[in-house]
Amino acid sequence: MSFRPGCLATIIGSLPHITAREAVDLVFKYIPEIPAWPQLPKLPHENMMIQFTEGMPGFVERDDRAYFDTSTSAFEEELLNFYEKYIAASEGEDQHALEEFRMSPEYASGLYEFLVRAGLELAPTGLEGAVAVKGQITGPFTLGTTLTDQDRRCAYYDSRLREVLVKSLAMKARWQIQQLRRYGLPVIIFVDEPSMQFFGSSAFVGISREDVIRDLNEVMGAIHSEGCMAGIHCCGNTDWSLILATEVDILSFDSYEFFDRLVLYVDGLKEFMNRGGIISWGITPTLQKDKLSEETARSLVSKIESDMEELDKRGIASDHLLHQSLITPGCGMRGLSEEMAVLALELTRDVSYQIRQRL
Repeated sequence: MSFRPGCLATIIGSLPHITAREAVDLVFKYIPEIPAWPQLPKLPHENMMIQFTEGMPGFVERDDRAYFDTSTSAFEEELLNFYEKYIAASEGEDQHALEEFRMSPEYASGLYEFLVRAGLELAPTGLEGAVAVKGQITGPFTLGTTLTDQDRRCAYYDSRLREVLVKSLAMKARWQIQQLRRYGLPVIIFVDEPSMQFFGSSAFVGISREDVIRDLNEVMGAIHSEGCMAGIHCCGNTDWSLILATEVDILSFDSYEFFDRLVLYVDGLKEFMNRGGIISWGITPTLQKDKLSEETARSLVSKIESDMEELDKRGIASDHLLHQSLITPGCGMRGLSEEMAVLALELTRDVSYQIRQRL
């Protein structure tokens, strides 16, 4: 799919609000061109480590813990039922099979509010300037290395659970796309992988580069099968060559904090951009609260312009970057107050507007 965002703005996903209506109001107000449904992680089932686990075999929440219990006979039965549903949904013969992987309102209130409001805001007779819509899922590496089984062993080390995670996320991404595409706009799905910053550390010995690439590609392959764009977001530093080796369309990173690390992979970035890849600049410092209140749109624009000039010197033309870039906050905004989240949205909108004047 050919898509040139031209430095339009979107968000990573989460907001600190507890009311879906208020959160969606802010999205449509500040991010109208590429609106995204908001995740509300302060609600019980909307934490990014829980939000996409609904319906997974063996997953339980008890004793203030959320984990996979593979020790019971019920797990094997649930696993069998899961694969029956997965086969029906992946083969595409049963139009209703994908509904088995739906996200319910209890787990995604922001999505359901977004869908209702988008149907009003983005009516076919007046799209309000929107050029795409965005959704998101938690990535398989992050989910698999954070969630554990009953013995507190990472789910990613259990081949059964790992397959469940990858295939569930792939189907949930497809189900989400089918909800978002009803407005006739291109759909973008970000695969959020904050734990990729720990890949290669002693904490995850035994997890190979090839394993991670294969799992990410399976999820993104499901997104691509629906004719949609797949992004990978990591808010920390990581082995960017691994991300660039996947089938990713949009690379989303915290450019405020980690541009100097990403630029080390300039050869891979050139190849990525040459095949139509998009860089998503996380320029608004949502993880640095003190800096968020100190920065202005002008100062953030100056930083992006300086970074683009650096890439231009290294062989990636600034004009190309301007057309093949998105502007976002550096990460989700759960850790901010509601007032600071509004400030972050305002800055992101204004940075996007000022940069686009160059186009």
